[in-house]
Amino acid sequence: MVKERQDITGSNCLKGVSGKVIVDKKGMKDLWKEYMEKLMNEENEWDQKILAGVTEGPAECIRFYEVAAMLKNMKRHKAPGLSRPVAEMIQATGDTVTQRILDLCNSIVKKGWISEDWKSSVRELIQR
Repeated sequence: MVKERQDITGSNCLKGVSGKVIVDKKGMKDLWKEYMEKLMNEENEWDQKILAGVTEGPAECIRFYEVAAMLKNMKRHKAPGLSRPVAEMIQATGDTVTQRILDLCNSIVKKGWISEDWKSSVRELIQR
């Protein structure tokens, strides 16, 4: 019963293109590499029916209502990840954290990277 409840964390074997079962780590790694190369390098047909034009210049800033809507639509009752906050915790903070997240996102959009002071600010925000 205990073994049935354990999570499956990886596979012990893969079936190759030829149908041969591969069980050694190197063979599985090579098979995955071959599969991903084929997947990433195949050409797909495109019907040329795109209506969006190419935009140039600086990216638009994210708006408060967009962040608020995103936070409101987060799935609730989920297990926390490594950073520990769950949707209910973030949603309970109201406009304060929404504004902080908005500032962080817009800073990243403007600069194209996240600064060290924002990283420490986010860590502090998460650990509260």
